[in-house]
Amino acid sequence: MSDIPLDEVRLTAEIERLKSAFPKTRELYREVCALLFFRFGVTPTANRLYQLVRRGSMGTPTAVLSEFWAELREKSRVRIEHADLPEELQGAAGELVAALWTRATAAAQASLEALRVEVEQARQEAQAAVTGMEGDLARTETALEQRTTALLAAQVRIQELEQAQAAAAATRSALEGEVARLQQDGRERDHALAQARTDFAAELDKLRAGTELAETRLQAAEKRALLEIERERTANTRLQRDLEAATKRAAHAEESARAEIQSLQTQLGDLRHQAGMQEGRLETLRAAHAVQAQELDALRKHAGADGSTGDEGGAAPVRRMQRRTGRSADTPAKPLRPARKTVARK
Repeated sequence: MSDIPLDEVRLTAEIERLKSAFPKTRELYREVCALLFFRFGVTPTANRLYQLVRRGSMGTPTAVLSEFWAELREKSRVRIEHADLPEELQGAAGELVAALWTRATAAAQASLEALRVEVEQARQEAQAAVTGMEGDLARTETALEQRTTALLAAQVRIQELEQAQAAAAATRSALEGEVARLQQDGRERDHALAQARTDFAAELDKLRAGTELAETRLQAAEKRALLEIERERTANTRLQRDLEAATKRAAHAEESARAEIQSLQTQLGDLRHQAGMQEGRLETLRAAHAVQAQELDALRKHAGADGSTGDEGGAAPVRRMQRRTGRSADTPAKPLRPARKTVARK
């Protein structure tokens, strides 16, 4: 029996219950002896009793243990009293019954020992199963932590892509604003050119109907008109360069957007719809650029036609002015420097 380890927790709980039920020290030691011997199958000793109870002196558990063994031997002795049996036979019969009782008790103890061994084996198997389940749980927790780490990395990547998309949207908005401003500048220049044409025609009529002084004023007005046309041509050229630069930037932005969209398609399938929307907007922007380029080409053709008409109409006054000033007809007038207009670039 001593090979099987004691259930210390259960034994301690039983002793605490006995301490509250038996306040007297000797009665408590006697009950603990019975508990160890009959409930747990452990032979009680004085040291063991004192370690468990820790009351009184060391002589108390020794005395109580002696009384317990004497009482146990007395109760295990069998007396057979019969009037017809001699006293020797009564003793022999009692010893026989006591031997049978001892053997029956030993057999019961052996069965109890086998049962305890089976219970211990079952407990060990259960402990091994619990250990295996704990290992599975640890592996599951590790896999869960890895999945959580991967999910956090994916969320960080999604945030980075969203920020890149927001930056691309801001760039596109800035380009659209710049195109709108360039269109407004073109409309303003068209209006100024039309106004200059009107002024030039009116001034030409006055010069034709006027005197020599009117002719001089006409020449001055012609010079001013030519300078204004040259200024407009220069401004249109600068506008064309700005438009080409804006077109290149838009093309570069388009290529960057396509590359980013391709990367987004390979990494996150759920962003394909938004990437398609971005490509559609870029196509719209290119179409708007193409329309603006056509309008600017038409404007340049218009300006060139008006310039040639003005040269033919004012040839005679120019020749007269050349005879007075001695300037050759092939020598162009020095154009005034047009006011430089800074175009904000993104």
